[in-house]
Amino acid sequence: MQKKLFIISNERFYTDQKNFYCDNIAEKTLPDGLSKNFEVEIIGRVSSIKRAHKLNLKKIITTNNLISYLSYIYKNIRKDDTKFLVLSISPFTFLASLIFIFSDTKPFVYLRSDGHEEYKSILGFYGPVLYSIMFNIVSKIGVFLSCRENILKKKKGYVVYPSEINSKWTLNPKKLAFDVINLLYVGRIKVEKGIFSLITMINNQDRINLTILGATKDNIKKINQNNVKVFEIENDENNIIKFYDDHNIFILPSYTEGHPMVLLEALARLRPVIIFKEIKHVIGDYEGIFISERNSEELIKKINYIKENYEEIQERMKENKLPTKETFLNDFIKLLS
Repeated sequence: MQKKLFIISNERFYTDQKNFYCDNIAEKTLPDGLSKNFEVEIIGRVSSIKRAHKLNLKKIITTNNLISYLSYIYKNIRKDDTKFLVLSISPFTFLASLIFIFSDTKPFVYLRSDGHEEYKSILGFYGPVLYSIMFNIVSKIGVFLSCRENILKKKKGYVVYPSEINSKWTLNPKKLAFDVINLLYVGRIKVEKGIFSLITMINNQDRINLTILGATKDNIKKINQNNVKVFEIENDENNIIKFYDDHNIFILPSYTEGHPMVLLEALARLRPVIIFKEIKHVIGDYEGIFISERNSEELIKKINYIKENYEEIQERMKENKLPTKETFLNDFIKLLS
C-alpha cells in the first residue's frame, strides 16, 4: 500500500470539469512524478484562465476561500499516515504552515526560488521584509528542501536540483546559421520576469528579433512591437524543442530565479544563454551562459560576442553535465521517504 502525500500549493489551477491545469511546470512535475511512489493529493487555488500544463492526479482540491483552504488542511494534518509537502512560501502557504504548530508533524517545504528577491520585484522595499518574516517562522516549523544552497540563507535544509530534461532534449541539437539574430524567451509574461525591460531594450534594434513563448491571449494583445513575435503557451515537447532549435540565443531577463528549467533546456539544445546580473547565481559550473548589464548597449555587446564565437561556445557547452528529471524525482523521493 502506497504512503499518502498531501501537497499544499499556492498555485492557481484551471479546470475544464474533466482535467486540471497549472501554470508552473514544477506544480505538475512533482505531484505527477511523486504519484508513482505516493498516493498524492494536492490543494491549491482556482484559476479562471486556461493554464499550460495538464496534471495527471486524481485528487485535486481547489478553493479561493482562505477559511476553506485552511480548514481542509487542518482536517488532513490529523492523519498519522500522511506526509506533507508545502510548495513555496506565500501568504496562503505561510498561514497553512502555521497550522502545523498544533501538530507533531513537520511538513517538508520546497523552496523553488528566492522569495526575498521575488517579493522585492513585486512589492519594493517592503517585499523582502514581509518574506523574511514568513521565511524565518516557517524554517522553525518545517524541513526545508531547496533548489539551491543560497536560497536556504544558512538555514538547515537539503538541496535538490530540479530538472525537466530527458534523453529527448539532448538528441541531435540542430545546427543553425547565424545570419540573423533570433532571441528566444520561454516563460510567463510578468514584470518580475523582466520581459518588459527586455522588449524596451531591443526597441528600434532592427537586426534583433525576439520570440516569446508562453503568453496568454491577453498577453499577446499587450505586446505590439515589430521585432517581437509572441506565441501562446506550448504543451508539446517536440514543438518546444523546435522553438529552441530555430533560434540562435536564449535570453532569460528575470529579476529573480531559483533554478530555471528553461535555462537547462537551452543548454541541452546547445543554445548560448544571456542573463542579467540580478540572477548571476544560476550560472553554476555551466558553460555557455553570459551575464549582461540591463541596458541596450551592453546587451548588444554580449550578442555580438556570442555571434563571433558561436561554434567555439557550442563546443564548450557539449561538456556540460545537466541534471535530469529522473535524478531530480529520485532524490526528492528519497528525502520524503
